[in-house]
Amino acid sequence: MSWVETADRYSKMIEEHLKEYFYSLNLEAERYHPFIRKTYDNLAEYTLRRGKRLASTYTLITYSGYRGGVDKAILRACSGIELYRHSILLHDDLVDKEELRRGGKVFHSLFDGYDERLGDGVAVFTGNIAYTLAVQKLFSSGFEKSRLARAVMLLNAGFLSVNESQILDLLFEYTEPDVKEWYTMASKRAASLFKTTILIGAVLGDAPEDDILVLTEAAENIGYSFDIQDDIIDTFASRDQYGREPAGDIVRGKKPLHIVYALKMADDNTLALLREVRSKRRISEDELETIRRGLRSCGALDAAKEKSRLHAQKASEQIEQARMTDEAKEFFKSLLTFVKDSLDWYK
Repeated sequence: MSWVETADRYSKMIEEHLKEYFYSLNLEAERYHPFIRKTYDNLAEYTLRRGKRLASTYTLITYSGYRGGVDKAILRACSGIELYRHSILLHDDLVDKEELRRGGKVFHSLFDGYDERLGDGVAVFTGNIAYTLAVQKLFSSGFEKSRLARAVMLLNAGFLSVNESQILDLLFEYTEPDVKEWYTMASKRAASLFKTTILIGAVLGDAPEDDILVLTEAAENIGYSFDIQDDIIDTFASRDQYGREPAGDIVRGKKPLHIVYALKMADDNTLALLREVRSKRRISEDELETIRRGLRSCGALDAAKEKSRLHAQKASEQIEQARMTDEAKEFFKSLLTFVKDSLDWYK
């Protein structure tokens, strides 16, 4: 079974549990105030949109890799992981002034009939609510208390890390970081998300302590590999491939790794165009194609790809050392192979 089929199978289980949870949540909210019900309705729609639910699927597959199957307790915990992931996305969309998320409006744009301030404010508070609900779901999942306490500590540490990384990510829009500084930021971004989700699955699955150490390193490498690949997609994929306008990172002046390399490797014309696009906050098709050519020709794109492949290879080797089931190992290794192969789509 391919990683896509495995992810689809597990994500459907999580989705069904989330739907039941949102139904009960909405009934309670209706008794409080109709607008709070509307807020939860919008949160449910935003969370349940099409997608592979990879964050919570990593938790579920890791758990299954140690327990040999899936139970109601882990599905409750994974619903919490999905809420955790979306608590981050709510704030991320707001700060980045995104317009679309998985083909639909971002959460803060779902409140028709009100001004921008209300939508923005509700998104801030709902992101906080989603994180609180995530913690509640973990605590009410039914696992033994010491494992739950450790899982929630991992969730809190991950949430702290990802927020610190978002501050640096925002700062980098105004500065020109080097590769070392990029890794400092990235160590608490996608790398943190993968560590949080995979390690919670391992802890709840009662994995051996030496496996926890191996998975910590593997998750960090998976995170780096995905982070670099996802940023390359943002610059080089078409709108049809990406589901939204490409080059959003470049327009906002963000510094993904291939741009960090370009700051040292690209010609003056490419660098001047990158700064011009950031200052006017828009990019034409011709400007984007010129920047793409500059990134290719100077070697910045290839340098970033090589780093992504290197991290994917390290992660595959580390996953192989863990004492999970073959199905769980194969999922992660197949996923990493896909990431490595997909880098060849953007030349």
